[in-house]
This record gives sequence, C-alpha cells and structure tokens, in this order.
Amino acid sequence: MRLLERNNDGEFTLTKDIIDNVPNYAILSHTWGTDTEEVTFRDLTDGTGKDKTGYSKIRFCGEQARLDGLQYFWVDTCCIDKSNNTELAEAINSMFRWYCHAAKCYVYLSDVPRDTPDAIETFCQLPWESAFRESRWFTRGWTLQELIAPKSVEFFSKYWELLGSKSSLGTIIHEITGIPDKALRGVSLSDFSVAERMSWAERRVTTRKEDQAYSLLGIFDVYMPLIYSEGKEHAFKRLREVIDVNSRGLHSDVFQRLPYALDAPFNSFANEESSSTCLPNTRSGLLEEIYNWVESDDKRCIFWLNGLAGTGKSTIARTVARRYFEQKRLGASFFFSRGGGDVGHAGKFFTSFAVQLAYNVPSLRRYISEAVEEQIDIANHSLRDQWQQLVLRPLSKLDRRFSPASYLLIVDALDECDNKGHIRTILQLLAEVRSLTTIRLRVFLTSRPEIPIRHGICAIPQAEHQEFVLHRIQPAVVNHDISLFLEYNLGMIRQEWSLGADWPGEVVLRQLVLYACGLFIWAATACRFIREGRRFAGKRLDKILKGSSSAITAPEKHLNEIYLAVLKHSISLDYSEEEKEEACDMLKHTLGSIVVLLSPLSTSSLSRLLHLQKEDVDRTFEDLYAILDIPEDPTHSLRLHHPSFRDFFLNKDRCEDFWVDEKEAHQILATGCIQLMSQTLKKDICEMYASGSQANQVERSRIDKCLSPEVQYACLYWVQHLQRCGSQVCDGKETHQFLHTHLLHWLEALGWMKKASDGIQAILSLEALVSVNKSPDLYAFILDMKRFVLCNRSVIEQAPLRLYCSAQRKFKGYIPDWIQIKPKVQAYWRTALQTLEGHTGLVSSVAFSSDGKQVVSGSEDKTVRLWDVATGAPLQTLEGHTGWVSSVAFSPDGKQVVSGSWDKTVRLWDVATEALLLTLEGHTGWVRSVAFSSDGKQVVSGSDDKTVRLWDVATGAPLQTLEGHTGWVGSVAFSPDSKQVVSSDEKVRLWDATTGALLQTLEGHTGSVRSVAFSPDGKQVVSGSEDKTIRLWDVTTGAPLQTLDGHTDWVSSVAFSPDSKQIVSGSGDETVRLWDAVTRAPLQTLEGHTDWVRSVAFSPDSKQVVSGSWDKTVRLWDVATGSPL
Repeated sequence: MRLLERNNDGEFTLTKDIIDNVPNYAILSHTWGTDTEEVTFRDLTDGTGKDKTGYSKIRFCGEQARLDGLQYFWVDTCCIDKSNNTELAEAINSMFRWYCHAAKCYVYLSDVPRDTPDAIETFCQLPWESAFRESRWFTRGWTLQELIAPKSVEFFSKYWELLGSKSSLGTIIHEITGIPDKALRGVSLSDFSVAERMSWAERRVTTRKEDQAYSLLGIFDVYMPLIYSEGKEHAFKRLREVIDVNSRGLHSDVFQRLPYALDAPFNSFANEESSSTCLPNTRSGLLEEIYNWVESDDKRCIFWLNGLAGTGKSTIARTVARRYFEQKRLGASFFFSRGGGDVGHAGKFFTSFAVQLAYNVPSLRRYISEAVEEQIDIANHSLRDQWQQLVLRPLSKLDRRFSPASYLLIVDALDECDNKGHIRTILQLLAEVRSLTTIRLRVFLTSRPEIPIRHGICAIPQAEHQEFVLHRIQPAVVNHDISLFLEYNLGMIRQEWSLGADWPGEVVLRQLVLYACGLFIWAATACRFIREGRRFAGKRLDKILKGSSSAITAPEKHLNEIYLAVLKHSISLDYSEEEKEEACDMLKHTLGSIVVLLSPLSTSSLSRLLHLQKEDVDRTFEDLYAILDIPEDPTHSLRLHHPSFRDFFLNKDRCEDFWVDEKEAHQILATGCIQLMSQTLKKDICEMYASGSQANQVERSRIDKCLSPEVQYACLYWVQHLQRCGSQVCDGKETHQFLHTHLLHWLEALGWMKKASDGIQAILSLEALVSVNKSPDLYAFILDMKRFVLCNRSVIEQAPLRLYCSAQRKFKGYIPDWIQIKPKVQAYWRTALQTLEGHTGLVSSVAFSSDGKQVVSGSEDKTVRLWDVATGAPLQTLEGHTGWVSSVAFSPDGKQVVSGSWDKTVRLWDVATEALLLTLEGHTGWVRSVAFSSDGKQVVSGSDDKTVRLWDVATGAPLQTLEGHTGWVGSVAFSPDSKQVVSSDEKVRLWDATTGALLQTLEGHTGSVRSVAFSPDGKQVVSGSEDKTIRLWDVTTGAPLQTLDGHTDWVSSVAFSPDSKQIVSGSGDETVRLWDAVTRAPLQTLEGHTDWVRSVAFSPDSKQVVSGSWDKTVRLWDVATGSPL
C-alpha cells in the first residue's frame, strides 16, 4: 500500500510501498471526473498535476486528515500506478481491506451543495437532502464498498462542508441504497445472504463493465485475478464460482470430512475458564521479543518457548494468539492437553489446522476444499500427507498481494501429545514452513524441555529457529510479574468481599511472591483457593502463609505445599477420624480417576462410569475449584486447571497421604468401563430395525442419544486402561465374560461411532495381555475376534448391524429376530486376513518391512503407499513419480523405501518423514524392478533398456551397469550376502555384484521370466515365467532342480519364505499359491483376487503373505491352514 504523507509545509509526497506496520491513515471516496481532470500517480512522481481540477480534492483530504490528527492519507487516483497491471490487480483485490482499516473515510460529493437556493426546506428535510439523495456517488459501483467497509464515514459537500456521518445519516442512506442498517453499522457481511448483497449493487454502474463484478470482491470477501477483456457476464460467472467455494465455508460437506478437535483453538468454549492472558505490564520483555520475531523477515520460522511446568507457557501462548487473532493474522492454534481426548494426540492435529485456516484465511478455503475433494480419505492418511495436502500446498498458492504478509500458527504444550514419534514428525513437518515463498508463515511452539522435542529442535538449523528458556529469566523479572498478578487478583477478591483497604498488604504480597518461587501456577492456584473461600478468604490466605516454607526451596516443594493445602482443606476438620478417612478415600477414588482419564468427562458421566451417586461426587469436588475447572453445566467436561497437578497427585513422595497409585486408578476405570458396557450395550442399540442401515446416514444426535458420553468413553478406552494397570487378563474372569456376551454389541457400537479402527487396535492390544498357556480359551477366543474384525472391518464401518449376520456361525445367539435372511457362511476361516483398498490404479508391487509391521505397495496410479499390517490402515502416500510405479522394496532397517517407475527413475524415500531422499537417473527405458542389498548400502534396478544398474544408496552415484540382456529386464534381486545379483529377461542371469562379471545364464523357461528371487541361504534361485511354470535352480552349478506346475496363466511373482520352508507365487490366473520348498508339493491355493496377481511377498516371520493385484487391491493372507470358525 502506498500512502500520501503531509509535510509540515502543507505539501505531500508519496511513501514507498508499505507492506507491514501500516500507520493510521485517512482515505478519500469520490466520483471521478474525466481522465484529464484527475491527478495520477505519474503526475505526482513527475511533480506535475497541481493545475488539474482533481488536485483540490487531494489537498482537501490532506488538510482534513491533519485536522483529525492524521499524517497519512490515501487517494485512489494517484496512489495506484494503474499502468502496472500487477499493482492494479493487487489494489482492486485489497481495496475493501484498505477502506476497512482506514481511521477516517471522507466522502466528497461534488454534486451536493451545502445550501440549495431553490430547495424548499420542510419540517423534516434538510436544505441539501434532495441533492444528497440524487447524488451520482450513490449510483457508482466502487462506492458501495467505500460506504460499507470503513467504520467512520463522513460526507462533505461540493464546498467541503461537513454534511454528516454514516451514523447520523443512516436512515437517509438506508432509504437511498436499500442497504440494511445493520450492514451500515458494521455487522459482519457474512450475516447477509449472497443474493441480498448482490441486490445492493443492482442499480450501480461502472465505467468498465467488468468492474461491476470486480467492485464486489470485498463485499464477498473473495479474491480473483482481473481479466479486463472478459466482459461483464464472464466476470460475474467467475465471481459466483469463487463466492460458491468461499460461502460453503466450514459447513460444507467438504469440510465436514475433516475431523476437528473442538478443544484445540486457544479460544475454544471448553477452554473458556482457563483462557487467561498476561496482565498488562507483565511478561513485557518476552512478549516484545516474540512480537518482533513474528514481524521480522529473517529465516527463523519457529520460535520454541520452553519452560518447566507452571512457568506460564500456555498463558503466554494465549496472549500471543489473542493479539494475532484480533489482527486477523492467526492462521490456527492447537493447545495439546494430556488426557484431553482429541487434544491429547495428533490424530486431528493437521486436519484441525486446515479447518481453522479455512475459517481464518478465507482466500485459503478454495485450495483446502480442492485438496479434500482430490483426496476424499485424506483424514486417514499420514501426518505428512495431511500437512502437505491440507496446509503447506494451499498456503503456497496464496498470493501475497491479496493477503496479509504473514500468518502465525501456535502449538501449545506439544510435550502433552501422547506419541513421541508423532512429536518428532510434527517438528520435522513444521520446519518445512521455510519453503514457503509467497507468504511468510511463523510457528510459535511451547513445551516442557523434554528429550523428543529437544532433539527435534536441534535437528532444525540454528538459523531457522529461535529458542527462549522461560525458567532462565532473571528471578527479579519473574517476581515482578508474579507480584503484579497477585496484586491484581487479590485486589479483585478484596473488592468482592469488602476486605480492608490495605488487605493483604505489601509484606504479605512479598511473602507470597517468595513462596511462588517463579511458578505462575502456584500464584494462580493460590488465588483460586483464596477466592473460593468467599467470606473466609482471609482465613484461607492465612492457611497458605502458615503452610508454606519460609525458606527458599525448590519450586516443586512450594507447588506441593499449595496443592496439599487445597486437598487438606477439602476435608472438614469437623469430621470424625472415620469420616475423614471415608472422605479421603472418596477424594482419591474420584480425583484419581480424573487425572488418568484418557478423555475428559463431565461430572454426570464420571459418576455413572464409577457407579457413584452424582451428589457424592459433587460434594467431593465442591471445595476443589482451585485445582479443577468445574463448569456450571453438569454435562460439560471436568478438567484440571494445570497438568502439574497430575504429576503431583501420582507421585507418592510429593502427595503424601493423598497419593493415588496410577495402576490402581486405571484398574478402577477399566472395571467401571466393563461393568457399564455390560449394563448398557445391546443389539441394535440405535433402534434402526434394518440390517442395511448405513453408519454415515445416521444423525450424530441419534448416536449420542443412544450411546451416552460415558458409554462411548468405555467403548473406546477400556482396553487401554487394562493395559495401563499392568495386569493380565484370564480365562473366565470379567473381561472374558464381557467379550463372550457382548463382543458384537461392542463392535456394533464402535461402528456407529465410526471408531472401527480403534476396536481393531484394542483387540490387538488385548491379545498381548493374555497368556496362551494360562488362559488358552480366552486366547483362542481373542484370535477369533481378531480374524473376525479384520475380515469384517468394512461391514463394521459401513453397516454395523450386518456384523451379526457375518458372525452367525460362531455367535448364533446374536442374530436379531428381524433378520430373516441368514447368509451361508464358511465353516473355516478364509486365509485372507485383510483387503487393503486405496489405490486408484493397478497394484504392481508389494513388500513387507523388516519388522513385519508395514507393507509398501506401488501402483499404476503413480503413488507408493504404506499400510499398517495390524489394522490395515493407510499410513502414508509417497508422491513424485510421473509414471506407473512398477516395483517397491523396503531397506533392511525399514527406514527407507526404494521405488522404480515407468518414468525411467529410481527413487529413495524416508519412511518416517515421507521425504524424497534421492532420484536416481540413468536408465533410458521403463524401470521394472528394484531391490536393496542386504546391508542396505546398494540398490539394484532392472529396466526396459536391457540393463541392470547398481547404485550407491548414500550418494545416489551409479556404481555399475550390467549389460548382456537381449530383452527388457523384468526382475532383479541381491543374494543374501550381497555378493551376487540375479536378473531375468527370457533367461535368468547371475552376476558378480562386485566386478559386474556375468557368472551364469540359466536357461529352460519357454517364455519371458517375470520374477526371480534367492533362497534365504543363497544356494537356490526361484523363477516365475510367462510359460506358467516356477523353476528352481542351483546357484553354484546353474543346474535346474525342479519345475512347479499348477498355475493356468503367467507366473508374475515368486518368493521364498524367510524360514526357507515355503515358496509363494502369484499369477495371471488370479490366484496366490503356496508350495513346499523341500518336497516341491503344492500346499494351498489362495483365492480372492479378481484380476492378475502381480506381486507377492512373505512377512519376516513367514506367517503371512501379501499380494498386490490388478484389481487395485492389496491383500494379506494367513499362511497357516484355516482353523474352524
């Protein structure tokens, strides 16, 4: 923005283009005369134009601004260089915002004299009113936003006389324009429909037809490029398209697909009670340093504020968030809270960021909306995918000309995220904001100085981040701020309860500051404790003073004392010893449950979960407001004021007689969950009465009515509480009885809650809690459960009631009477464990990671995908190839993936961060096959260019090119000792990996050899061919050992099991076959794919097989013979 600055001598000059820190300014609104009358940008830069008629308007604006105490002003005719199309487009898209931010807007009405000689002044009409109503200014397109946007609009006559303001003339203006009074008074324009806002401009005209659309950009808070040759009709068509994307907002189906953590923003309703910000004149130096960092242009994109518990990190974060929220420059905020449900983990971290960004930065909505539409299941993708697609890429498309120069993201209490791996990933991804060039994005981060975060920050170059250690601020500075805090809050208490004018006094104040020992949480807890004493506030202050150590000790000791004071005070001294013991037990029982809850619950829900009377729980908590945030509405969640109380309450040395054993607390909750589910869960709990009822068609309100918050909590977290209490689950006990009676009821509930994945993970966790030797019946039952949920995951997710049909053979008693058609089911488990869906093209290659926990797949859709073997959930999507991904493999340590593509490249990827590490170029034809060496130092690739190439993994340098093939190379592999390479075209060839010498050529197949692999001992090679056979070869002699027949179409993939006992093959006949590696006998035929099976591989433990098919699916199979249902 370029302004005019008035000098002391009354003259004015143009400023440079101001991007940040724009000073207060006035703005002129007027109707233009002819081109020869108005003063232009060129006139001012050339020092001409003073003789033009329009110069008087500029002079008037400058003089009026001076009278209003403003040094700067803006006039559209001369502050925009209209010969520069880029600048003109920026100005038109920014105009509404410029008028909105103006301190004063002066409207010059050249056709309205102050007094009209011919006018007949009536009782209710001003002498100039008729001319005012007829003014040309009210008919022009651009003046609509100039009327609505500014807060202060003053109207001046032809002779520069003040006629009135938008406020004083509001009724007349409404009558002239038809614009509602609310809109004129500054009510958000989003409160008015698109049609209504369009109607305000119906009778307005512009010189250039396209401007009738462009002049409305600010009215609808949208941005779009200007095309002055497109005509009015096309301009309005584009405008409506942009408005449509923008107006869908957060209520559109697109944004409803993004899981959102309601408690994440700094100003969420749930955090209202703990939404305090820094008091004036406190934390001044630190806040100034943070604000300077936000505004600076250097590369330090991350500010890490770290400090010990209770030092005020969150309050500072809220203060910073509030400042930039009010400036409309806060992109998003996420305040983590351990045990806070959705804000206790990273599952909704980036999706919540995306939703907030779409709301806070309207110009981003279109790009985020497009990202969600492109990847409908983006919420199920990896953190990197979500970050890239929903945040980084949309931000990279922002045009800095039409948006603020910078935005701020705030992440508070990252250390309270429940997964250290996710913490590391989040830090790695947030550091990528440095890659943005069109806009500056800053990330303000707070946490305790815990190891994962320290290491993550250290990995970011020093020049790209700033650190501030909160607990190293000079004690005098911290004590000054705590003193102001105490003085303010105790002053409020003094006024509320009419305590003495000198209460509590300077001496007491200094004592309290000393006791706080630099911890704001001590001061805040003390003030809450005193305030809740009401008319006994003075006595409570005395209790604190008497109970605190007089000597200077560690901060933790003072925090212990204030927490102990609160707990002791909650148990009346008037109780008998027996009553005190009972009250203490109730406090430990209820408060212990709160501190280990995995998601917050209300008082009502907690009492039902613990099977206690709500009145008893209320009485227990009535004197604990100093440590608990207890909402007035009993359906709203209870929360700890600060996480430091959890640390205190679970520490025996600190909490003394009130200590709660964490494992016992989890056991209490696990028992409560199981009992509650046993009492409430039943068939068709949502009363749908139709087995085909779709989960996504059931209103959330109905689910919440049928499944109360405490029941939903129990369904989600009962196994986690069992895990954390550390005890084993046994045959015939409570857990076994619950599962035997209510397994399908539980799975049905999870289906309605859209939490099937959580159920799968819970069953996998439960399996680890059961001893196969001590509890064989329960262990077998859980194995059946696992098979059942993995095979029926889609049923549970889509139509939960159909799971009763799927389970009828095993659980006959579960089938409701209204299910008349009962399906036939298999007597044995199918060997197919899971079907992994997500690729949009043919799947050409699959492989297991070395720990067996992940599968990687490559596809015609040009992507590489990683999957969780246990749950079948998609983990990551690696994008970058521009052609079909034909081959993939994990490195031996599982940290990297290699992929080969028809784009003629080999690519190396980092599994943890999803980053592309290297692109290996050199092949001149499609790359059909890739593999790692056993030491992970080399990669081998085979191509349609008839060569085999070896590459250095560390540097990407080509090491060797093995030539000799006469056709395209279909498959390559390293020997277990990495000394040899095997490859195939119509023949199988063995090479020395060190010298590149051809060792042997193995002949016998009558068709192209599609796949080759070494045995685990390196003594044999197996090959699969278009001749429909599998052949085994002796590596030393090259002699053929065996031919395996059985497939009825091309054999496309073969592999040995790691234990050397079996061979697996995949074929164009749509089957996967297992063979005995010793006897060569066929063992099993695995059916299920509906198209060519292109790739197969064994898991490291030889118990599972993965297959990828041209039916676009990846399947996991159980190698063992199926057992009875």
